[in-house]
Amino acid sequence: MKSFLNKMWNDQSGASAAEYALILAIVGTGIALAAVVLGNSISNAMNKSSNCISANSTTRNAACS
Repeated sequence: MKSFLNKMWNDQSGASAAEYALILAIVGTGIALAAVVLGNSISNAMNKSSNCISANSTTRNAACS
């Protein structure tokens, strides 16, 4: 019984799995944040382009050049 408890106490495989899960969570969060920032940037660029196209259809807008 004592050797079984010693084996369980000294087993490090669960710690490695927890570390890999933590790394995966951090990397996943970074990817998600990058996707949100990139999406917002693309959305802003598309809105600006749309506004310039609409404005330039009638008059020349200096902010769009």
